[in-house]
Amino acid sequence: MRDNEILTKISDLVTEEHELRSRLSAGEVSSDEEHARVRELETALDQCWDLLRQRRARRDAGENPDGAKARPVGEVENYRQ
Repeated sequence: MRDNEILTKISDLVTEEHELRSRLSAGEVSSDEEHARVRELETALDQCWDLLRQRRARRDAGENPDGAKARPVGEVENYRQ
């Protein structure tokens, strides 16, 4: 995935999150459904941002950014910031 594709995916995920919160406010989905899907979206966003950071770091180091790979959820979710 190239940078622009990752950024598009991030934008799509954020849009879905906003739509989901609006649907919750309108009573179209339950709180449990909303929470479960938001958690999935947050996980996907974390993976996308991690991949984008990897690509940028590889590029800054003079390496091929296409060598960056999406990391497993467990690895991305356990980062300390």
